[in-house]
Amino acid sequence: MPENSNAVPATGTGGLRRTFGMREAVTITAGSVIGVGLFTTGSNVVGDLGPSVILATLIALAVSIYPALLYAEMGSALPYAGGTYQFASLGLGRGAGVLAGWNFIISLVAVTGGEALAFSYYFKTMFFAFGIDLGISDVALAVLVTIAFIIANVFGVKLTGRLQNGFMFFFWGVAAIWFLTMIPEINLPTFVKAPEFIHATTPGGFFAGMCMIWWCFAGFEACVAMGEEIKYPKINIPRAMFLAPFVVFAVNALFQWYLIGITPAESLPALSSADAPFREAMVSAGILGMPLALLAAGIAFGGDFSTLNASISTPPRYLFTMARDGAMPKIFADTSKKYQTPYVAVITLGVLTVLLIATNSLDYIASLSLFADLFYYVIGIIAALGLRNRHPELPRSYTAPAIKVLAPVSAVIYLAMMTQLDRDAFVTGVIWCVLGIAIYLVCSKKYGRAGEFALDLKASGAYDDPTPEEKAAMDREYTIWKVIVGAASVLGVLLYAVPYFCA
Repeated sequence: MPENSNAVPATGTGGLRRTFGMREAVTITAGSVIGVGLFTTGSNVVGDLGPSVILATLIALAVSIYPALLYAEMGSALPYAGGTYQFASLGLGRGAGVLAGWNFIISLVAVTGGEALAFSYYFKTMFFAFGIDLGISDVALAVLVTIAFIIANVFGVKLTGRLQNGFMFFFWGVAAIWFLTMIPEINLPTFVKAPEFIHATTPGGFFAGMCMIWWCFAGFEACVAMGEEIKYPKINIPRAMFLAPFVVFAVNALFQWYLIGITPAESLPALSSADAPFREAMVSAGILGMPLALLAAGIAFGGDFSTLNASISTPPRYLFTMARDGAMPKIFADTSKKYQTPYVAVITLGVLTVLLIATNSLDYIASLSLFADLFYYVIGIIAALGLRNRHPELPRSYTAPAIKVLAPVSAVIYLAMMTQLDRDAFVTGVIWCVLGIAIYLVCSKKYGRAGEFALDLKASGAYDDPTPEEKAAMDREYTIWKVIVGAASVLGVLLYAVPYFCA
């Protein structure tokens, strides 16, 4: 890296292990996203919009693609733990970085709490499908499963990666089986002639629905938070960012299509307030027994578990990095000598998750997460511009196009989406921001500039190149992913046109 007055300092060699490849980067990113949003609040929107939910989903994809390209650029240039915190600190200043990282933390902590509650809903649905009432509270189940994942994340990143791959591929396998078995249950006329209440949707109502659908995409950049643990990041991070929004879109579009198709037209409105919309849909259609249990198992042990695993593992990397820099108490930078995981940060954020679970309010949790998501994305988008100006010397393996035009447009869109937030969640978000800045100011005074840490990226392996054989294998894997994800995304759109040809 060329030396100049704006160069990123390299004072530390101690970092985390680079053990993840592109597959883990994609599954961790997708796993952070595919879960609570899609199977709870995101599916509630189907009860409001009906078949037009695909338009909201396409718009949510559209407003996610360019920010993902910005994160591809920043993540490959600065593959640290801490993602947006690092980008904003270097591009805008440490205070902006702390705000970004602090909001990322509460966003995924909220996702973890919501996901744990969603797991409870669908785990109990597995037994409900056969007429069995477990009689266990949702909060108790959610807390138990959260504790299990906290323990798993303390015991090493390799275990985390293996679990993530297993959960995601289990989810996709079960989803494929369920999709095939549900084809005879699809009611195509519902797509062609939607109930009257859907036609009464106002532009404001559609925009609000789109914002909640976008929450199903939030976290598309999750793997950059673990950039210090990804091998060959200048190759793998951009590729993961190119794929991630489309992976999320394909899964959302396909599940939304089936949700509309199996729900009797007169029962669609009930989805808007259901705790477990897919259970509501199948029960209203009289589909119980094994099909309902199969879906619930796929959601609980695939979708929910993959999000829990990723959401518990990612935020501690932000807290760890901020503590290592002296922006948060240094105790959060402690790592396990055996497993090299930031165990103090993992456990602390796990406790915070349990407190959110205790509210037993998925709507509040979703709104709080949405506030934090939108806020830190706005900071991250602006940080990409700042990094271009302050650090043009950074080695960028990928450069996002038209940044001076498209970055401000993206930031304005995300700010507009913040107008749809629940008031209580907005107030909580503001209080959380004030708390974070207060802690940062205290730590800055205590540690001073001497407390800051900058990873020696070269020593960490960030600039390593794969062997020709490794590169060829990586290229083959990426090609396979592109073909599958591209085909699934196209299918997700075309399915909505099929009913018009069959009518």
